[in-house]
Amino acid sequence: MPTTSPPRNAPTGAPRRQTTGAVWTALTLVYVLWGSTYLGIRIVVGTMPPFLSAGTRFVTAALLLAALVAWRYGPAALKVTRAQLGSAVVVGLLLVLGGNGLVVLAETDVPSGLAALLVAAVPMWLVVLRAASGDRPPRRTLAGVLLGFAGLTVLTAPGFTGEVRLTGVLLVLAASVLWSLGSFSASKLSLPGNPFTGSAYQMAAGGVGGVIVGLLRGEHRGLDPAAFSTASWLALGYLVLFGSLIAFTAYAWLLQAAPLSLVGTYAYVNPVVAVALGALILDEALTWPILLGGAIVVAAVGVIVSTERRR
Repeated sequence: MPTTSPPRNAPTGAPRRQTTGAVWTALTLVYVLWGSTYLGIRIVVGTMPPFLSAGTRFVTAALLLAALVAWRYGPAALKVTRAQLGSAVVVGLLLVLGGNGLVVLAETDVPSGLAALLVAAVPMWLVVLRAASGDRPPRRTLAGVLLGFAGLTVLTAPGFTGEVRLTGVLLVLAASVLWSLGSFSASKLSLPGNPFTGSAYQMAAGGVGGVIVGLLRGEHRGLDPAAFSTASWLALGYLVLFGSLIAFTAYAWLLQAAPLSLVGTYAYVNPVVAVALGALILDEALTWPILLGGAIVVAAVGVIVSTERRR
């Protein structure tokens, strides 16, 4: 799943938003890299504690991103007001600790493909939050939300039949709600003007929060790094470099260089990539609830995204 809220200051209606070769390259990176993070998480938690590994991932990514910002824009670019810092911390805790952290915990029991499909409900929850705040979405958007919730009902079936732990399924659903709340809050709060600076502080806050939660859960007791598999170490490095840095940078650039309707397609391509990788690499079963429910959710997200991008 994406690790930070998207930049809010991307220019709209700019004539330079054209579908060039660079755009397709960046879009492919977002499709594949963000879609593959669910597989990476599943491999990491195979031998590493969930919250401590996730916290380490985001703290490391935050430090690297802060260093890149200081190098590219100068150290002054990291300066923020107290209000901006507080907003970044709140958003980071909701997105990184709540949204991503609960997915990491859930993937100790839930297949990566199923987790990705459940997280795909984020656009639906965002519509619900907007409606609760007084916004009136179009009927087509509401129809997409209803269709999506029907898909979620099918996707939760494995939890009730015992194929996967129901608590894991519920954790992913809670994660998608928290991610949506964080994304919604990011559009209302005063965040740093430089989106990369804001992302660095968000990842730092969420990462530190993850480490604290991991310590409170006792994940450090009896911890033996020598028992961590090579695959888990490689997957953790992959998540830091490719999931948290390269993919997000590509996404931020796309928001300024490509049509928004095209950029928004990541929301329903990522789950498909995650399911395919989980089946091919981890041999995750493609049961009928995953295939049917996933197809319904992806179709619903497609309806919502395509409708909202026209507004």
